[in-house]
Amino acid sequence: MRMDSQKKIVKINVGKRIALVENIPEGLNYSENAPFHLPLFQGWMNLLNMAKKSIDIVSSHWDLNHTHPSACQGQRLFEKLLQLTSQNIEIKLVSDVTADSKVLEALKLKGAEVTYMNMTAYNKGRLQSSFWIVDKQHVYIGSASLDWRSLGQMKELGVIFYNCSCLVLDLQRIFALYSSLKFKSRVPQTWSKRLYGVYDNQKKLQLQLNETYSQAFVSNSPKLFCPKNRSFDIDAIYSVIDDAKQFVFIAVMDYLPISSTSSRRTYWPDLDGKIREALVLRSVKVRLLISFWKDTDPLTFNFISSLKAICTEIANCSLKVKFFDLETENACAIKEQKNNTFPKLNRNKYMVTDGAAYIGNFDWVGNDFTQNAGTGLVINQVDVTNDTSIIKQLKDVFERDWYSPYARSLQPTKQPNCSSLFKLKPPSNKTVTYNASGKDP
Repeated sequence: MRMDSQKKIVKINVGKRIALVENIPEGLNYSENAPFHLPLFQGWMNLLNMAKKSIDIVSSHWDLNHTHPSACQGQRLFEKLLQLTSQNIEIKLVSDVTADSKVLEALKLKGAEVTYMNMTAYNKGRLQSSFWIVDKQHVYIGSASLDWRSLGQMKELGVIFYNCSCLVLDLQRIFALYSSLKFKSRVPQTWSKRLYGVYDNQKKLQLQLNETYSQAFVSNSPKLFCPKNRSFDIDAIYSVIDDAKQFVFIAVMDYLPISSTSSRRTYWPDLDGKIREALVLRSVKVRLLISFWKDTDPLTFNFISSLKAICTEIANCSLKVKFFDLETENACAIKEQKNNTFPKLNRNKYMVTDGAAYIGNFDWVGNDFTQNAGTGLVINQVDVTNDTSIIKQLKDVFERDWYSPYARSLQPTKQPNCSSLFKLKPPSNKTVTYNASGKDP
């Protein structure tokens, strides 16, 4: 595309704003200078407070009420949604058919439109998508679902776009695709043209985000849910890794390149192979930050060892892996008689490179991409040195977690040293609000 055409497009799409949002569970402490961003709860409440006409939400879980002390934010979110149903705001919600949710039933009784997707019938999978669309102008996409744990015990990460109707138009088509499957037990052989993608990895939306020139598009999974011009999540991830010149930083809860059925498990090379290619053929530095928790598959360690082995005798091959281990913190919380039933867990699902970011709904597990419904977001930026760059902000978050006391090379279980964790600085509880200027005070 000619530069004058680029300038014309950027001029049309100025004034768009993006904010990184996180939920940092109480008790997770970082160093004094560690970066923190808009709290997830506050970001979601900002969106609900801005709503004038419509709210569309896709979520894998709908459990906002609980007696646990950390469930208060989930309850407040539920109360706000109930309040909005009586304010002439159209509310449409999508969930997996397996969800047995009193929250959804209560919202439905108040007038919300609820669509249940039968992913088991479509693809023997389940719904894992998590995104919001408000007034066809504002968007949230990230790891968190409408579950009180996502606002309490879970470490979550996502982004909110403000005043970005072009991106909304594309994401709205994914929402419409889900809605079109209501009452259907199978996917149509051909999709309506109204569900075709607007932007993809070959034709990206060009815009300014926080005054930084950017390109963006949304992707979808499984491939069955990718009509014409819609990028498959795997292809979106490939485009980000292929464009990386210096480094690829990946943060996921689970890393398991396996495709499983009821009778067998087979190697799934799609993402694992792409990492090996970047390491060996292009000498790109790779860092993997994987959550360590009670359900971590033992085979994860085999695959990590295999990845490490390819760098032992190859020059300029740089791979490091750490596990974000909150088991010690959980053990200490139990010892202090806190959080004795719901352990904390890092559920981040993103990748950042020297020029791009991918934020999705999946862990890097074979069945997630091949069977489950999920959505991804790719953002490319050239100037990543500016503090307003979302790429720089995401890289800083990765490095904050990478160098934190919770990230470690896995070692044999030791007696938890609780005192060392309590000396660090907790995240700031400063209230951040969205205002008309588009800046957080």
